[in-house]
Amino acid sequence: MASICFYFQVHQPLRLRHYSYFQIDHVHDYWDTDQNRRILDKVSEKCYLPANKVMLDLIKKHDRAFRIAYSISGTILDQMEKYRPDVLDSFRQLADTGCVEFLNETYYHSLACIFSPEEFKKQVLLHQDRIQALFGQRGETFRNTEFIYNNDLAACVEQMGYKTILTEGADKVLDWRSPNFIYRPSGHDNLCLLLKNYRLSDDIAFRFSDRNWPEYPLNVEKYAHWIHRAGESGQVINLFMDYETFGEHQWRETGIFDFIKRLPEEILKQEGFKFQTPQEVVKDHAPVASLDVPFFISWADVERDLTAWLGNALQRDASRAIYELEEEVLQSEDEDLIQIWRLLQTSDHFYYMCNKWFSDGDVHKYFNPYPSPYDAYINYMNIIDDFSRQLAKKRLIDEEHVNTPTRSSTNGTESAGLSI
Repeated sequence: MASICFYFQVHQPLRLRHYSYFQIDHVHDYWDTDQNRRILDKVSEKCYLPANKVMLDLIKKHDRAFRIAYSISGTILDQMEKYRPDVLDSFRQLADTGCVEFLNETYYHSLACIFSPEEFKKQVLLHQDRIQALFGQRGETFRNTEFIYNNDLAACVEQMGYKTILTEGADKVLDWRSPNFIYRPSGHDNLCLLLKNYRLSDDIAFRFSDRNWPEYPLNVEKYAHWIHRAGESGQVINLFMDYETFGEHQWRETGIFDFIKRLPEEILKQEGFKFQTPQEVVKDHAPVASLDVPFFISWADVERDLTAWLGNALQRDASRAIYELEEEVLQSEDEDLIQIWRLLQTSDHFYYMCNKWFSDGDVHKYFNPYPSPYDAYINYMNIIDDFSRQLAKKRLIDEEHVNTPTRSSTNGTESAGLSI
């Protein structure tokens, strides 16, 4: 029996305000609150609320035979809690069905796994605790920011107690093998690896409304046939995509909601197929082989590597700048400064600096508030400059406090504040 594993990523960053050189040392609020609220409202109305209703209706219609998984970043959970509690409640309703698995990731959707293993672990634990508090699930499945993955990450995730990890079914890793099987990371016996079938996933996520695609229009019968054909020689078909696919990337007018409403019924018409969450998949199927991934992969762009975030000098300089502050930030023990530092790690800030304006250009322009990668870099580095100065001031204040002697009277009684 072949499993169908639907997984959706839910994420929006806290976008930065326009921050000029002349604001350094004067303005310490870095976030574009109006834009962040406006985008959250837009995506909530176009995607999150209608898509969640569709998913809830499908679970009820198919008597719990339709099962799905989500990973929701901490940055958007915070925004939902503050501005759109109705959206958060709709995800709670899905959790209450018992048919939805919520995965763990880095709370701030960061690149910490590349620059700071210790910070990476802290952010994962923060996210784990938040998911449990909101949805009552202690996660056993992990997905890293943008599906970034290699052997070392697998070792770290296994040590943290996770049973399953999701990543991209990249051709350069699989070679002749199929993504439609469960694998084990090389050298690790207690962790299962689920790989995205990017062809079938991207047929929905990217090509659904592309009139130049030879298979356009994509109807339910055709797609279900492709799923059935793939499942004949595999254990699981992993359909992983951004949740914004429904209603935002693919507008309602394309028919995307009608498509997903009809798809489960068409797939379940053929015996031997069932929908499962990642944890259910690994309980029903055993890994067929180990998979060696010595270099970083991701689900971004045609290269499926790190170049979307670290591919040019601007991105590398900006990422070094924020992570070089780690020791000083943590030593400050200032919760506000630590929170700002972590929000500045969100991968989107570096994604906006990407200059790969060719086949993937339209993807990099999505919700991008900057006219050019250079503008994104300058804005970010101005904020880093100001933030660094705030850190330095905090350090000086702390040092002065430590080095200031306590005044006392000659008989040993403290005289400060006494009236003589």
